[in-house]
Amino acid sequence: MNETSGTTHARDSMADTALRRSLAEALGLDEARVAAFDAQTPLFGALPELDSMAVATLLTDLEDRLSIIIDDDDIDMESFETFGGLHALLARKLDAKLG
Repeated sequence: MNETSGTTHARDSMADTALRRSLAEALGLDEARVAAFDAQTPLFGALPELDSMAVATLLTDLEDRLSIIIDDDDIDMESFETFGGLHALLARKLDAKLG
């Protein structure tokens, strides 16, 4: 594994772990349910727990877990449509942070 793929894997793992923990803890979702989420799992509009008020809670929790800042400009509804979309947003923020 080269350095770039190792960095990508570490970033993806960090984003995945933080996102799953945040969904379980901040939204009160069952951990086994969250563990079964894949990239196509629908989130906003499909999870009653993830309403417009919960989005702010989730984002704050993710910022704290990953020591990142998610600006308003970073957020669009596509990012919240699926687990993969939100994971991709976090991966981009971690890329920017980790260089």
